[in-house]
Amino acid sequence: MTFHLALILDLIGVFFFAVSGSLLAARRGFDLVGSLLLGSMVGLGGGVARDIILNTGPPSAFTNPIYLAPPLLAAVLVYFIPGNIERSARLLLTFDAGGLALFCITGTLKALEAGMNPVAALLLGVTTAVGGGILRDVTANEVPRVFDPKDLYAIPAFVGAGLAAALWHLGWLNLLTGTLAAVVVFGLRMLSLRFGWHAPLAARSWARPRFRRR
Repeated sequence: MTFHLALILDLIGVFFFAVSGSLLAARRGFDLVGSLLLGSMVGLGGGVARDIILNTGPPSAFTNPIYLAPPLLAAVLVYFIPGNIERSARLLLTFDAGGLALFCITGTLKALEAGMNPVAALLLGVTTAVGGGILRDVTANEVPRVFDPKDLYAIPAFVGAGLAAALWHLGWLNLLTGTLAAVVVFGLRMLSLRFGWHAPLAARSWARPRFRRR
């Protein structure tokens, strides 16, 4: 059950993240090949980093051809999406939140199944969730969202990874509960965007006026 759960959530997460990468490529004026490459980078990057850290053999993205389907589908989908820059920005944030929610669950689950302790599994789940987004934003010459002081990005991933670890140790982790945990992360991320929630700055006394909210 856990293998199929991880695979299903992993593929959906790859698709969501790949759509966010292809949308960013469209906003930056990349061609279709650039859209596919950026979508593949964000969709597969976090999982590749996870599998390399776990040292369980070649990353799944290179051994299972099915992982190549979501980025290809995302690039084609974005190519035919009508809309404007403002709408694409909202879609990008929505799909990015979906990928974040799913990857923090699958990353934690795979780490636990590989024998990692709960704390290490939680950290690897968060790394899986934010890794692809960092690659996407750096490649597109944007500030990674995980480092944006006006954004709440890693904290929802920590919440999801913690829920996944707790459910796994209680023996309650299945497709339903894993999906519900992902929904909690997605909801927290979207609410943070709606209401402007953000984490405290590294040094309160150094806060610049543009970081302060009224």
